[in-house]
Amino acid sequence: MGDSTVSKWAAGTSYGPVLSQTDLYLLNTDLQLNPILQGTNPGFHLLFNLVTGSTGGFNPEARDRDLLFTQKDEPATLPRVTQLIIITELSPWCTIIHNERGVTMSDVCTAIWKEYTENYVSEQEFNSLPPRLQEHVKRAAANNQQAANWQMYYNTPTPPSRYKRVDWLRDKIYFDYLTKKDTYSVSRLGFKAPNIFVMCLAS
Repeated sequence: MGDSTVSKWAAGTSYGPVLSQTDLYLLNTDLQLNPILQGTNPGFHLLFNLVTGSTGGFNPEARDRDLLFTQKDEPATLPRVTQLIIITELSPWCTIIHNERGVTMSDVCTAIWKEYTENYVSEQEFNSLPPRLQEHVKRAAANNQQAANWQMYYNTPTPPSRYKRVDWLRDKIYFDYLTKKDTYSVSRLGFKAPNIFVMCLAS
């Protein structure tokens, strides 16, 4: 990987202005997504677990060694923006990530993790699922509760009576990559914008 790639995405404030939502619309700027979020960085594949919030990575050429997520302070996009909107085809929710100084990689992971672990599925949302998928969500909830709290439990916890948004994802709890899908954005949100990205998840 050349130095130009390294310096281009390096953390810091020595970039041009941070674009607001209005700037983006007026300039109609195409955003370049950080290669790690795109899943195209040859030396680092992000391992981000939406249940526990843990982040790390590996080099696809040397999968046996875990790597620290040292790039977390890098900008998520160039030019930098104050807001990113993340949707996924696997859930009905929309994650809005905000940072006046420019959204970083860490902001993306933290906001997505909080969105899916601090918010609950409403009764109406849960009832919209077919019975088979409701059972899958219940099972996922029990597993996720154990995974998130494994160090605190010595006996089997009681199954949760409310389900978190992360449970809705069932086994797809690992971030895979972000991509642009304008037609999907329009069908979901009614509009497209340079800072709307679709999140793909893996099990």
